[in-house]
Amino acid sequence: MSVQNNFKPKRTAKGWLASIGLLAVLLGNAAPSLAQQAPPLINGQFSNAPFEQFAREVERQTPYRFYFEPSAVDSIRVTLGASNQPLPEVLESILKPRELFYAIDGQQRVYITSGQPIQTELAANYFRQNETNATAAGSPGDDDPLDGLNRPKSRRQAESQVYAIGQGSNPSGKATVAGHVRESKTGEPVPGATVYVESPAVGGSTDQFGYYSLTLPLGRHTVLVRGIGIKNTKRTIALRNDGKLEIEVEEDITPLKEVVIEAEKDKNVAGMQMGMEKLDIKTIRQVPTAFGEADMLRVVLTLPGVKSVGEGSTGLNVRGGAADQNLILFNDAVVYNPSHLFGFFTAFNPDILKNVELYKSAIPAKYGSRLSSVLDITTRDGNRKKFGGAGGIGPLTSRLTLEGPIRQDKASFIVSGRSSYSDWILHRLPNRSYRESSASFYDLSAHVSNDLNDKNSLYATGYISRDRFRLASDTTYEYRNQNASLKWKHIFNNRLYSVATATYSRYGYDISSRKIPVNASALAFDLNQTTAQLDFSYFHNPRHTFEFGGSTQLYRIAPGKLQPLGGESLITPEVLQREQGLESALYVSDRIEVSPRFSVSLGLRYSLFNALGPNNVRQYAPAGPRSDNTLTDTVRYRAGQVLATYHGPEYRVSAKYALTENSSVKASYNRTRQYINMLSNTATMAPTDIWKLSDAHIRPQVGDQVALGFYRNFKDNTIETSVETYYKRLHDFVDFRNGATLLLNPAIEQDVVNAEGKAYGVEVMVRKLTGKVNGWISYTYSRSLVRVNSGTTAEMINGGRYYPSNFDKPHDVTMIGNYRFSRRFSTSLNFTYSTGRPITLPLAKYYVGNSMRVLYSDRNAYRVPDYYRADIGLNIEGNHKVKKLAHSSWTVGVYNLTGRRNPFSIYYKSVNGNIKGYQLSVFGQPIPTITYNFRF
Repeated sequence: MSVQNNFKPKRTAKGWLASIGLLAVLLGNAAPSLAQQAPPLINGQFSNAPFEQFAREVERQTPYRFYFEPSAVDSIRVTLGASNQPLPEVLESILKPRELFYAIDGQQRVYITSGQPIQTELAANYFRQNETNATAAGSPGDDDPLDGLNRPKSRRQAESQVYAIGQGSNPSGKATVAGHVRESKTGEPVPGATVYVESPAVGGSTDQFGYYSLTLPLGRHTVLVRGIGIKNTKRTIALRNDGKLEIEVEEDITPLKEVVIEAEKDKNVAGMQMGMEKLDIKTIRQVPTAFGEADMLRVVLTLPGVKSVGEGSTGLNVRGGAADQNLILFNDAVVYNPSHLFGFFTAFNPDILKNVELYKSAIPAKYGSRLSSVLDITTRDGNRKKFGGAGGIGPLTSRLTLEGPIRQDKASFIVSGRSSYSDWILHRLPNRSYRESSASFYDLSAHVSNDLNDKNSLYATGYISRDRFRLASDTTYEYRNQNASLKWKHIFNNRLYSVATATYSRYGYDISSRKIPVNASALAFDLNQTTAQLDFSYFHNPRHTFEFGGSTQLYRIAPGKLQPLGGESLITPEVLQREQGLESALYVSDRIEVSPRFSVSLGLRYSLFNALGPNNVRQYAPAGPRSDNTLTDTVRYRAGQVLATYHGPEYRVSAKYALTENSSVKASYNRTRQYINMLSNTATMAPTDIWKLSDAHIRPQVGDQVALGFYRNFKDNTIETSVETYYKRLHDFVDFRNGATLLLNPAIEQDVVNAEGKAYGVEVMVRKLTGKVNGWISYTYSRSLVRVNSGTTAEMINGGRYYPSNFDKPHDVTMIGNYRFSRRFSTSLNFTYSTGRPITLPLAKYYVGNSMRVLYSDRNAYRVPDYYRADIGLNIEGNHKVKKLAHSSWTVGVYNLTGRRNPFSIYYKSVNGNIKGYQLSVFGQPIPTITYNFRF
C-alpha cells in the first residue's frame, strides 16, 4: 500500500489512517538515522489561516509531510507567530484545545488524529510478548483500534467515527444538519426522539417521519440522540456546510422494561406543549381491558380529563366537551366512529399502531374543525429490513399483521386484519333471546411507505371496517368506516420541507327490520369527507421554528333515507335532502426561544365555511320560535350556491417558563371553531348518530380555553408530577328541545337550539416511569355545564339556568399499576372511580282528560349511582431466544374484578298504570379473558 500526501486524492479515512499508522511504526523503527537528526524549526506569521494552509506552509519550509482527515481539521483557524519553534510545540498549542492528537514518525510524517494518537514505535518487548501469547490470541476485542474498521458499523463504531457534513465552508459561520432517526433492525422512523448538542444548547424532536434539523456553528459537535425504547447514542460531526446525517438507533431491551407515556423523560418539564399525552403501543398493551385485547381508547380513558358516559359508549368526553368535539385522525384521515361493538373494542388493530397523541389544550395551529381535543393516531411504516408478522387469538377476536420490505431500506408495507367470532358464545347462552342474537365485526388496514429519493417520500394508508349486530330483537344494525390517505413529503433543503396530504373518509350505517312484513324497512345514513392539505415546516434557526400551510375539505352528507323492505311493507319511502359544505383554513405558527428559561409559541388559524346547495332552506318569522306555525317561506338554492357563510380567526398561544432544571410553569390559550355537529342521544347503545353541518339556522360552535400548569420531576426524572387547571367557554353549543325528534326529521332546526356552555377543572397526575413497579395515579375534578336562555320561554331549558351536561362527572380517580416479576412475567392492576352521570327522572303522573301524562324533573337534575371498577391482568412471555421461529406470549386477565353492577342508564316503563324504574348494567359480573399473542 502506498502512503499518500494529504493534498493528493485520499482513501477512506479510518481504514487508510490505521494502515499507514501501522506502516509508520515499522518504517520508523527501520530508519533510526533519520530519527536522530535535529528536527527542523518553524518560522512564519499566521492570522486566522485554515489548518490546511498552515500545513502547506510547513511542508514548503521543511521535510515534514502531513496526513489527516480533512473533516477533522476544517474548523481550525491558526493565528500565531513562529520564530524558530519546534513543530511539536506549535502543534501542541493548536491541537490540544480541540482534543486532537499528533504523532511524528522517524521519516518526519505528521499524523493528525482524533480519539487517540497513532503509535509510531513498537514497545521494546513487542515481539517477545507476541511469541508468548501467540497460542492464546483470538479475534481483536472491542478496544482494539484496528478492529472492524472496514466492517459494517456497530453502534460503538458508529459513535467513534467522525462524520464530515457538507462541502466547502459556509460564510455565515453556521450550517444545518438534518436527516432521519430510524430503527436499525426495521428501518422504521423513530418519532419523538430528542436530537441535540449540549454546547451550544441546541436541540429538537423528530417529527412523525423521524425527521430532525439542527442549525449549529461550524466545527466539531457531538450530536446526542435519546428516547424511551431506544438506546441512547451519539454521533460526532465535523460541520462545514449544510448536509445530511442519517442516524440508526437500536431498540432498548432491558430486563425491566420501562412503561412510559411521554417520548422523553423530561419532556413534561422541558417541552413547550401542555395538555398533551403521548401513548406508545408498549404502554397500551400493559393495561388490562375487557376481552383481553390491547385497546387504545380504553387506555386513553385512563388519562386525566378524559371520560365517557359509561360502558357501552363509543365517545370520549375531553375536558367537558361532547363526543363530537374530538378530532380523531388515523394517519391524518378523519375517523367518525372509532369503536367496534358498542365501544367494547377500538376500531384499530393494536399491532399496526405506533403512537397515539392526545391534545387537550394548546392545540397546534395545523389542527382545526373540532373544539375539545385532537387524537392523532399513527401507524408503523413496516419493517424495511426483513419480512415478519404478529397476531393474536382471543375468545372473541383474532388478528394478524404482516410486514416487510418492498425495496430494501427504501420501501416497506404493513397490512393488518382483525375479525370477531362472538356468535358462537351468544348461541351457547341459556337465554333464548341471546341465542337468537348475533354480533360481528372486522377491520382491515394497510400502509405503504416509499422513499423515492433523498428528497421525496410517499406514504399511502387504507382502512375499512364493518360492524353488524342484532341483540335480542329483530332490528339489525350495521355501520362502517372507510378511510384513505396519501402523503407526499418533499425536502427542499435542510431547513424547509413540505407534506402534501389528500384524505378520504366515509362513515355510514343501516338499520333494518323484517320481522313484521307490513313494517319491514331500512334506514340509512351516509357521510363523506374529502380533504386536501399542504403543510410546511421551516427551521429558521435554533430559536425559531415556523409551521404554515392550508387545507380545504368538502363534506357531503345524506342525513337519512327510509325505504320499505319486501312487497308487503306499508312503509312510505322518505329521503331527506342532502347537505354539502366546504371548510377551508390557513395557518401559521412560530415557536420562539426567548431565553434558555422562557419559550413561547404563537399561532393563528383562519377558517372559512360555506354551506352549499342544492338545498331548500325554510324561512321563519324572526320574532317567534322556529316551528311550522312561524314558517314564512322556502328558498331554493342551486347546486354549489352558497346558502350560509361563517368565518373567523382561531388563536393559539402557549408559553413555558423553567423555574429550575426539574420544574416549569406553562400557560396556554386557544380558540377553535367547529362547523359540523353530531345530533345524538348519548344514553343509547345503537349507532344512530346524525351529523349535521352548520347552515342558515345552526351556527358553528366556537370554543375558548385557557389553561395553566405546574410540572415537577423527581429522582432523575423517573417520577413526574403535574397539576393543570383549565377554564373553557363554549358558544353556540348544540342542544335539543324537550321531546326532540332526531331521526328522519326534515326540519331538524325546529328541534335544536344554540346553547352556551362552560367547563372548568383541575387535573393532578403522578407517574413513575421506571423500575419493577411503575404506572400512574390521576385525579380530576371537572364540571361541564350548559345553558339555553335565548329565544322564547318555550325554547329555554330549566328556566334559562345552567344545568349539568350529559357527561358532567365531577370526580374521577384512576390508578394504573404495573409490576414486573421478571423478564417473562408481569402483572397489571387498574382501578377507576367516577361520579355517576346526570339523568332526568319522572317525578309524578297526572291526567289531562283521559290521557296520563308524566311530570319530569328539570333536565339532568339527578345522577345515576357512582361508578367504580377494578381490573387485573397477567402477561406471560415466552423465552427470549433470539433465533426461534416465533416469539409468543399469553395475556390473562379479569375485567370488573369485583363484579360491580355499574349502571349505564336508568329507564322507566308503565306497567299496569304504574311507572317502574329499571337499571341497565352492561357488565354486571367479572369477565375472565385469555389471549395468545405471537410474533415472527
